[in-house]
Amino acid sequence: MDSLCCFSSSQGRSSCNSGKGKSSQSPVKYGFSLVKGKANHPMEDYHVAKIVHFKGQELGLFAIYDGHLGDSVPSYLQKHLFSNILKEDDFWNDPFMSISKAYESTDQAILTHSPDLGRGGSTAVTAILINNQKLWVANVGDSRAVLSRGGVAVQMSTDHEPNTERGSIENRGGFVSNMPGDVARVNGQLAVSRAFGDKNLKTHLRSDPDIQYADVNQDTEFLILASDGLWKVMANQEAVDIAKKIKDPQKAAKQLATEALNRDSKDDISCVVVRFKG
Repeated sequence: MDSLCCFSSSQGRSSCNSGKGKSSQSPVKYGFSLVKGKANHPMEDYHVAKIVHFKGQELGLFAIYDGHLGDSVPSYLQKHLFSNILKEDDFWNDPFMSISKAYESTDQAILTHSPDLGRGGSTAVTAILINNQKLWVANVGDSRAVLSRGGVAVQMSTDHEPNTERGSIENRGGFVSNMPGDVARVNGQLAVSRAFGDKNLKTHLRSDPDIQYADVNQDTEFLILASDGLWKVMANQEAVDIAKKIKDPQKAAKQLATEALNRDSKDDISCVVVRFKG
C-alpha cells in the first residue's frame, strides 16, 4: 500500500492516521503514524511514504512536512517537492545538486503563490532511497532524520535553530529574541532559522537544505523521520532503542508517537519508520 497523506482532519482528508507499505522488489518496509497535538489549531503536519519505480530504478520517497500558521505550505510540499527533485535533469549523476536546486525552486514557487498559500511556512525532512542501496536525506528546519546503524543512532539531518544561525539571520537584517517566552525565535516569531514559505520573514530566513548521504549496508537497519513533536521529548538513541525492538515499522512509528505523548509532548507528532531489511 503506497500512501501520501493520511490523518484526521475536518478539511476533507482521510480519516486514518497510520499505515504501512513495502517494496515488491526488495526487503524495504515502511510505516507511519501521525497524531494531532494538544495545541488549539488544526493538524499542520503532512507526510509522504511511498515506493515508486522511475526510469528503471526503485525509489523510496519519505518525508515529514511540519507546517506553521496553517497547512497550505506543507500541503504544497507534499504535492510538489519530490516531483521537482526528480524533474532535475542531472538527478542521477548529481543528486546533491538536484535536491538543493529543487528545494530552492520550490521555495520560490511557494513565495510566488503566497496570495493563495497564505503567510505560513513549513519545515521539511526528506529521504530518497535508491534501489535500497543509496540514501539521500535533506532538511530545512527542525524535523529530523535518524539512522540506526548496528543499533547506534546516527543523525542524518541538521536542526536549524535561530541561536545556531544567529550570524546569518543578523547579516540579513533580522534578529533573534527569546521574548516572548523562553524559546529563541527569528524576529521573536519563528523558532527555526530555515523554512519554506514565511514570506513576511523570508529576507531573514534561509531555505537551502543540509544534505547528507549514506550507503545502505548490512549494518544499516532502519531510518526514523519525525517532526519536532517527537524530538522535543526524546533523544535520538532513545528513539532508536524503542524502534529496534519492533519489527513492524507501522507499529514502531505508533509506539514512538505514543511514547512522545506519554512524555507530554504538546506539538503535532508525525513519524515515518523505514526498515531496509527483513
